[in-house]
Order: sequence, then structure tokens, then C-alpha cells
Amino acid sequence: MPTDPWLRVHVKAGGSIEKVASASMTVSGSLAQWQQWTGLPFDSNGDVDVPGALVPVHCDTTHDHAVYVEPNVWIRHGVNPHAA
Repeated sequence: MPTDPWLRVHVKAGGSIEKVASASMTVSGSLAQWQQWTGLPFDSNGDVDVPGALVPVHCDTTHDHAVYVEPNVWIRHGVNPHAA
């Protein structure tokens, strides 16, 4: 069984782990946009921990750019056409 509780729910419900989607959701923007969205300074290069985010946002002050790349796991569930 997976360690992650949400993945365990899916596996217990009959789902099977298909693969990792390493860039399931990507959000990129200027440093000003990230400052507006988060209220954080984004004033130094490197990873920035954003409350509520699953992974850090990578900040690049040289290029006035920050990007959030969130991984995910694909679970396959069968479809039962006779289920009510």
C-alpha cells in the first residue's frame, strides 16, 4: 500500500497507480506577479516556500521569473456501467 493517505484511499477503492506526472501543474510568472499572488518578497534566487503549496516555487531574480512545478500521481479506476 502507498504511504500517502490519499493514494491509499484510491488503491483501497480499486484504483491502480499508473505513473508519476512530474509536472502535473505548472504556474509561472514574473516576480511582481508572485509577490501579488502570495504576499511574499521573491527577492532572492532559489526555492521559496509558499504556505499551502506542495513544493517550493523556484525564484530567478536575474530573469524576473518564478515557477511552481507540482508533481502528481496518476491513478486508474475502472468504470462500472452498472453501478447506481
